[in-house]
Amino acid sequence: MKLLFKSLYRKKRKNESVTKYLMWLIHLWLGLLSCIIVFVMCLTGCLYAFKNQIIEFTNREKVYISSASGKIKSPDLIRSELLQQNKELTSLLIPDDKGRSYVIGYRENQLDKSTYYNQYTGEILGSADIGASHFFEVVLDIHRNLMMGNAGRQVVGASVLIFCVLLISGFILWLPKKLKFLKQGLTVMVKAKFQRLNYDLHNTLGFYSFLMIFFIAVTGLYITYPWVKNGLIVSLGGSSIDHISDANEGGDDPFSGLMEDMLQKQDEKKNFKNAASASIDTILQLSDRYLPYTAVTSVELPNKDNPRYVIIKTNRQNLLGMMLQDEVTFDKTGVFKTRELFSAKPLNKQFTALAKPLHTGEIMGLPSIILYFVVSLIGCSLPVTGFLIWWHRLKKTK
Repeated sequence: MKLLFKSLYRKKRKNESVTKYLMWLIHLWLGLLSCIIVFVMCLTGCLYAFKNQIIEFTNREKVYISSASGKIKSPDLIRSELLQQNKELTSLLIPDDKGRSYVIGYRENQLDKSTYYNQYTGEILGSADIGASHFFEVVLDIHRNLMMGNAGRQVVGASVLIFCVLLISGFILWLPKKLKFLKQGLTVMVKAKFQRLNYDLHNTLGFYSFLMIFFIAVTGLYITYPWVKNGLIVSLGGSSIDHISDANEGGDDPFSGLMEDMLQKQDEKKNFKNAASASIDTILQLSDRYLPYTAVTSVELPNKDNPRYVIIKTNRQNLLGMMLQDEVTFDKTGVFKTRELFSAKPLNKQFTALAKPLHTGEIMGLPSIILYFVVSLIGCSLPVTGFLIWWHRLKKTK
């Protein structure tokens, strides 16, 4: 026990600042306290990074089709053919790659179903295999709450908070006293003995990945803790949750726009109950006027909950190629109702819309996913290399 205590404490060194001394203690104690959870979070993050790619690979015979099969069937023709099979089309996901199949949603025997669909032959290719999807559900459950429900969620949240403190304290410890020592903190001595190599890997890789890992951790906290979400929204120009509640109680309803939209939809349900529905082909042509670019397109047909056609395009026409969603809606008869461009949203709403893809790395497709995978892998290594540094210190105290 005495040896353990010695490994967890040291006296302040000569010429060492109080700040760095305290950061050393904090970094050591909190690191040992949270290392296992942090390792699990980063490992599951690594696994989850390629979720979509792996699911597509396991369903590759359904996802990838020959574009030389013939002419693409129009959405109206697809709906007509499905009706002949007693299937009611409810949604369409149209890829921008002609070699990929459509994903359609339909209602059959009062059940909602989804399947891959060959738009050239009209063949229903089948639903996605559940094996890979189930695996990633388990990975996500571990990542979110260690498969322990709300109690695990709080443990994960506290560990990520500690991890943020570790990243900041680690950066402070990394800062060299003099500029001549900067190179030492930026390089790994590959040919050095194990202990020095391990220290360099912890020190240098931690520095290079600091900003990315910190950003991933903060976006994770945004999803976990309402107070973090509230703080980020306010800092980006939005209204706090408490402020919205107070304004609502005072009679100044900030949700008036939303309520007005809901009332309009209720009126549309009544007025257009027996009206003929506009064709999907017409709706897509109209949507191209308001969103004049080619992209992955999602089409949601009117239903009992929403009486409007909802067209969402994934816009990648920006400097970084980020996947930003623009939306346009039409009523049942094809009359334009709303257009919501991502670029026109205030900063706080843009961040809210992108919080999940920013956290998972999906924001720019495969390039950002690979980057997140590498960064998460480095995150996995930090608890391991940090623990080995402490373990070596413990052995030296014997």
